[in-house]
Amino acid sequence: MRKINNVPVEAHTDLSNVTGGEVLKWDDDNTMMVWELQDGTDYMPPTWNGERGLCAGGALSEKDRIQYITIATTGNSTDFGDLVTGRENLGGLSNGSRGVFAGGEYDLTMEYVTISTTGNTTDFGDLTGDFASPRYDVKGCCNGTRGLWTAGRYGVADSPIVYITVASTGDAVDFGDLSEDRQSMGAVADSTRACFVGGQSATGPVVMSDRIDYVAFNTTGDATDFGNLTNGRRALAGVSDTTRAVIGDGDTNATGISTIDYFTIQTTGNATDFGDRTADRMYGSGDCSNGTRGVFMGGAGESYHNVMDYITIQTASNAIDFGDLLGTQGYCAGLGGD
Repeated sequence: MRKINNVPVEAHTDLSNVTGGEVLKWDDDNTMMVWELQDGTDYMPPTWNGERGLCAGGALSEKDRIQYITIATTGNSTDFGDLVTGRENLGGLSNGSRGVFAGGEYDLTMEYVTISTTGNTTDFGDLTGDFASPRYDVKGCCNGTRGLWTAGRYGVADSPIVYITVASTGDAVDFGDLSEDRQSMGAVADSTRACFVGGQSATGPVVMSDRIDYVAFNTTGDATDFGNLTNGRRALAGVSDTTRAVIGDGDTNATGISTIDYFTIQTTGNATDFGDRTADRMYGSGDCSNGTRGVFMGGAGESYHNVMDYITIQTASNAIDFGDLLGTQGYCAGLGGD
């Protein structure tokens, strides 16, 4: 894969007269896929990740609070600013420099921040199109350019996907639908493919789903079946690097579970056991990665939590304690960037 000026180049593009750009290569020293500058030897992290992780909204503590961490270190979070509209069950995504929070608690609002600074959010637009009615539990992911949101829960019997261009502002646009209607999923992505994982039945008796769906970012249309998680569950959180998705948290019985799964995003198939979180969790915040380390923040279960755990994405093992959030936060949204 090749990029010029940080934009992926199609495979059929003639590069014979092109200099510079970046090529995706394996970095043995850091055990991860990286973008190598062709006019030098520097490595570039995935553009949708970064060293600062944000956690926004949630319950039980202040619903408008945004807090941040430095992903490469460990420690407690620090206050960042506030959402315009405090709420829980919202989603988050990032293009590496701008973070966007959307939906939650029957809200269609999207708000954004510049990740490298601290401060309050600014209005971005609304979740429109097939999100005609506000949704709880919205999930998002991004490839550095386009952000995708998928449906939440409560009173809905469909599973739409909508998209935004993160560097601009405006309302979301219809993308397609999941391969089966369900709610309370997780979302992860690499530079070309987005995956939506798990969930529960959208209508009728509650049935936990183990399904993984995927779409290509540069197209629009319905999702395709990818494979299955190690067990069916809802209320998941996901982190990823340029090749691997790691799925933590989940709920099968309203108390949370500790299971962590992983899969290779470009290879369809079933997930594999990765390890366990430090305790049973559900409705925590994921999407927080620097391209090497992923952090799961907060969560609910028999009680709400302020705990953050971290994993090394390319190394299957149990999660390790990272530090504490400013308050007990479940149903919150996370993202990473610089």
